[in-house]
Formats: sequence, structure tokens, C-alpha cells
Amino acid sequence: MAGRRDKLYRWAFILSIITITYNLIEGIAATWLGHSDETLALFGFGLDSFVEIISGVGIAHMILRFKKNNFNANDNFEIMALKITGSAFYLLAAGLSITIVINITGKHAPESTFWGIVISSISIASMSLLIWAKEKTGRELNSQPILADAKCTKACLMMSVILLVSSALYEIFGIAFVDSIGAAWIVYYSWKEGKECFAKARGEECCCSGDCEKG
Repeated sequence: MAGRRDKLYRWAFILSIITITYNLIEGIAATWLGHSDETLALFGFGLDSFVEIISGVGIAHMILRFKKNNFNANDNFEIMALKITGSAFYLLAAGLSITIVINITGKHAPESTFWGIVISSISIASMSLLIWAKEKTGRELNSQPILADAKCTKACLMMSVILLVSSALYEIFGIAFVDSIGAAWIVYYSWKEGKECFAKARGEECCCSGDCEKG
């Protein structure tokens, strides 16, 4: 039984490393292509991926600590990681909001949203597999933090869906403000994730759904 538990925690750690690595590749590709095609939704999606890396490091650290059977409250490393991540999400939301206003008032339109469609489609497939694996592992370990991480990955999946819809609508109909609407939804999820990071740092239990309870 103990051997099985160790294997599951090892697999949970591998999943966190996969999440970090994927977000790094996705962030580089999305910000570079978003800047090249002048699509704000894709560029913001890429920046969000970089912020998710910081969160992923905190999750990996937590899993290693749990593997050692030390189920204490968040340590200083995790609390600091949560605060840095939360601040980064807030800054991302603020920066994107300002850029959205500038784009709408200036009637700016992307050159193309083709890569937004490609990247979001890949992300939806990848996030779906990660969610399935994390939920399966979390249920077997009866680990609420790992299940909560799976729910956070669902938030990333939702961002990917938003990017896909906004990119496809622009590519098909050429409506300029659709890209800004997609970016606005990314602002909303970034703000919500930032809020949840600070709630977790205070010791509240959050599952990326906006509902937090004091732990």
C-alpha cells in the first residue's frame, strides 16, 4: 500500500513538471506569435501561461512535501510563491485591461488569429489529458490539494476555449473587437486566479471556483 502511495505521489510530481514545461513552451509560442500577429487575446494567453509556471512550482513543492508525509499548513516557500503568483495575475489583468481600452478606442484589429486557433486547440487537448490524470491521481490518494490543482487546470482549459472561440470568430467574420472580448475574458480569469492565490496564502481553501473557506 505504501509502495502504491509513493508511486502515485511520484506520478503527481511528474504531472506538475509536465504542466510547468508545457506552460513554458506554450507561453513562449503564444506571446511571440501574439506579438507578431498583433492579437491581444493570444498574447495575453501566453503571458498567463508564464504566470501559471510560478503556480506550478508551488504545486510541485507541495507534492514533494506531502510525499514526505509532512501535512503541515503552507510553508513560507508556498506562501511566497502564492503571493508572487497572485501579484503577477493582478498585474497581467491590469495591463491587459489598459491595452484592451487602447485597442478598442483606436479600432485596432489583429493581422490574423490563425495561430490562436492552433495553440488553443493544442492546449484544449493537452489540458483535458492533464485534468483526467490529475483527477484520477487525486482521487486515488484522496488528496484535496491535487484535486484542487486539477480544478485550476480546468480554469486554464476554459481560457483555451475562450481563445479558440474569439480567434475563430475573428478569422471567420473579421470582427475587430472580438479579439478584445477574448482578451477581456482572460482578464477576468486572471483577476479571479490572483484573488484565489492570495486567499490560499491566508490559509483559505480555494478550488479555482471563486469559493474559499477558512482552513
